[in-house]
Amino acid sequence: MGRGPVGAPAIIRYVNNSLASVDDVSGIDDAMVLIKTLTASSSSTLSFVDGTSDVVLDNTYPIYKFVWINIHLQTAEEFLTFQGNAAGGSGYNETITSTSFRAVHLEDGTEAELGYLTGSDQAQGTSFQRISQEIAADSDSNSCGELWLFNPSSTTFVKQFMSRSSNTHHTPHASHILNAGYFNTTSAIDEIQFKASSGNLDAGTIKLYGIKDS
Repeated sequence: MGRGPVGAPAIIRYVNNSLASVDDVSGIDDAMVLIKTLTASSSSTLSFVDGTSDVVLDNTYPIYKFVWINIHLQTAEEFLTFQGNAAGGSGYNETITSTSFRAVHLEDGTEAELGYLTGSDQAQGTSFQRISQEIAADSDSNSCGELWLFNPSSTTFVKQFMSRSSNTHHTPHASHILNAGYFNTTSAIDEIQFKASSGNLDAGTIKLYGIKDS
């Protein structure tokens, strides 16, 4: 099969229930670029600060994605949380309005529910935003998830975010947590910090990716 005109879409030939060939993949780049990986080891915080330790959190990308993997907390039944700093700011206390809900299912199947989490939302609050359920104390319990931050360098709009996570909770049961909200500031957000609601981050990694513009 010959190549099409320059700029034409790549052609995939499907033969005998398999992808037999990809005609042309030249010029196709991965849209998601790994910027930085931080690893917790009895850490009080993990911080991503633009311009520090190879971190990019500016107008280079329109979307940034944080992925946390196997986060385990030293203190039982606490939450993974995050906050931001506006450019030139400090204290990780930006004003947040947010929403949160969860789906849960016990291992023995005796309980399953979907509900709003009134304790995990904020209404013009400045606290660290919860992005997980309480994580169980068991050595094999953890939280995994992702946080999306949209156009943090904008000086026109508030900064929207959303997250989702899968967590091992007490009893024991699985929980799926969904959050969304915004930093109510038109200043650029150029620092993001993660920490436990109490105690340290015992183990796990958090990765920062930049998502290229289309």
